[in-house]
Amino acid sequence: MALDRDHVLRSAAALLTRKSTATMDEVAKAAGISRATLHRHFAGRDALVRALESLGIEECESALDAARLDEGPAGDAVRRLVRELEPAAGLLAFLYGENQLFEGESQNEGWARLDARIAALFRRGQDSGEFRIDLTPAWLTEALYGLIASGAWAVLDGRVATKDFQFMIVELMLGGALRREEP
Repeated sequence: MALDRDHVLRSAAALLTRKSTATMDEVAKAAGISRATLHRHFAGRDALVRALESLGIEECESALDAARLDEGPAGDAVRRLVRELEPAAGLLAFLYGENQLFEGESQNEGWARLDARIAALFRRGQDSGEFRIDLTPAWLTEALYGLIASGAWAVLDGRVATKDFQFMIVELMLGGALRREEP
């Protein structure tokens, strides 16, 4: 019987989102496979995390495509982006806390592609006068990632209702990013 790699990765993502310190034994159990089978496909936790990173980047790129970032007002595009990213928010929250993914020369260039696309959205909003210009697009991008991760953890812990995820992130993000008229 062939291993369903996608099932294993999604099972691992679901578990690690809830319990980032889960052991490989726990990951194997969650996926319904033996630890030996898991280790044949992922030599260790680092290999599993790298595979989850690739899945996360792929899901984010799909979300960015679906959000149509170049269409309409930038604020509307941010709303669409948060909506499209919500299904992957738990995985992103887990990855966001995995520091080794963002250090050194082995950083996956997919993150830079994502950063560039999101930063371009914020730059577009600044150029159109919609967003503040005193906050850099890079900072707004990082803030969005942080809000999505925090929102995912809050929903997971039951401190925030799932139905409020998008609203709270978008309102805080845009409330802080919107350009205000000078008094």
